[in-house]
Amino acid sequence: MAICNIIRRAAGHAAGAARSIARAQRYHHRQYSSMFSAAAAAANRGGVSGSFVRSAVPSAFHHYSTKSDEALLKVIESEINAHIESEGTNEAEDVPTGFPFKIEDNPGYQTVTLRREYQDEDITVEVHMPDLVSRDEGNDRMRYNDDDDDEQDNNSQIPLVVCVSKKNGPALEFGCTALPDEISIDSLSFRDPKSDEDKIAYEGPDFSDLDENLQKAFHKYLEIRGIKPSTTNFLHEYMIDKDGREYLMWLQNIKKFIQA
Repeated sequence: MAICNIIRRAAGHAAGAARSIARAQRYHHRQYSSMFSAAAAAANRGGVSGSFVRSAVPSAFHHYSTKSDEALLKVIESEINAHIESEGTNEAEDVPTGFPFKIEDNPGYQTVTLRREYQDEDITVEVHMPDLVSRDEGNDRMRYNDDDDDEQDNNSQIPLVVCVSKKNGPALEFGCTALPDEISIDSLSFRDPKSDEDKIAYEGPDFSDLDENLQKAFHKYLEIRGIKPSTTNFLHEYMIDKDGREYLMWLQNIKKFIQA
């Protein structure tokens, strides 16, 4: 008997819950219907059908979104035209005769890779987009030409990562900064592919702490391998043009996305 009573009480609770859900559904349906009925009645007085009112609600949001997209597209197109008018299409600089590296430039990426072989060495250089450095920030390593009256307070600099490796062996990796007519070595590390990756390798002292004669010797070491001002001065112009090309392509890709 106790089991039967329990079953009856459970069934009673379930039935009550079902009736509550049904009442809630009917209430929300009446609310929804009355809302659109009122809108339809108002629309009928103005000669508009109720079905049009139902379809017009999402359409209003779509219309707002479309107008917003159109406004954004106009701004993007204006920026594209202004860039082309001021900078052109930023065609790549012609590589000068005797340039010691092969240039690998893939559109859509912010770095360029230079490659060459020197005796039994493979040399790769990763060239990054130019940065701006102020006179104060770079005063300790920037040299200015006194004959240049048009020099601005800002100069561009390009970060370089130079890797000199033996055939399938260890490598020297230099972190450099190229300024107009000057190259600064910021770091130097020794890379051994056979070293244990789970252990932290000794990175050596800060390059600026090395003996001055040793620093000069490493600068000469890189110069012989093609890392010299004539190379990096060309790279300045090349990377500035690449920055403009990438920006233009970025704008055009966004425009296509918005239009799709």
